Amino acid sequence: MLGSAADAEDVVQETWLRWDGIGADARAEVRDPRAYLVRMVTRKALDRLRSNARRREDYVGEWLPEPLLTAPDVAEDVELAESVSFAMLTVLETLTPTERAVFVLREVFDLPYDEIARAVEKSQAAVRQIGHRAREHVAARRPRVEVSRDEQQQVVELFLAAVTGGDLQGLLDVLAPDVVLVADGGGIAQAVVNPVLGAKKVANLLRSFPKFGAGAQVLPVQLNGAPGARIVGVDDGFDTAISFLVENGRIARIFAVRNPAKLGGIDVESTISR
Repeated sequence: MLGSAADAEDVVQETWLRWDGIGADARAEVRDPRAYLVRMVTRKALDRLRSNARRREDYVGEWLPEPLLTAPDVAEDVELAESVSFAMLTVLETLTPTERAVFVLREVFDLPYDEIARAVEKSQAAVRQIGHRAREHVAARRPRVEVSRDEQQQVVELFLAAVTGGDLQGLLDVLAPDVVLVADGGGIAQAVVNPVLGAKKVANLLRSFPKFGAGAQVLPVQLNGAPGARIVGVDDGFDTAISFLVENGRIARIFAVRNPAKLGGIDVESTISR
């Protein structure tokens, strides 16, 4: 719902402290603790989303979600893996806070409309309309081609080999003609401010990797339930987490996060479940 592990942890912690603070007697009077906690978490998440929207007005460059280091078995739950994929999180960033909350609670957690309505403080009719609008919005922007985990892995491995070898033709072979590279440095780490469009421009930018520093390494990792990469040891001292969207056997989108404030989730494997 938030696209940030740090924000999510804060919201859960704040909710738990409030729940713990109301006392055992008051908690015993809550008829449905799960629904009560869902409402509390959702409302705090909505407050955080609205606060983040104001912060983004002054953000330098593109804003990307926070990448997470995940276990390989996350990909076995196809629906869960898609819901936390980087491509899906970037789509969710285009929803309003209420649309995002309704979409996640309904489509990911399958909560009933009456429970969602109480959580977002809307009528059931309004929530149904919001949910319908959010689903249409996401459907129009989500990847339309399903790719197997093995195909994703193979394509990413070809990409990494071409990058580390400075192989321009290898990059052109693995990139879609209309590939888009989006980078997020947050004004802290060096990164392209605007998206880079087209295979030739992206390949020319990426082929400079061997110049990043003799000690730089590209490490294959699982990010947000899919094959990704981590670059460490570059000259400017900042790591990079790279996620990919693969379509028709080629890379269609590259998401590079360099803002150190967003890389706290790539050091320790995150457990994700429903």
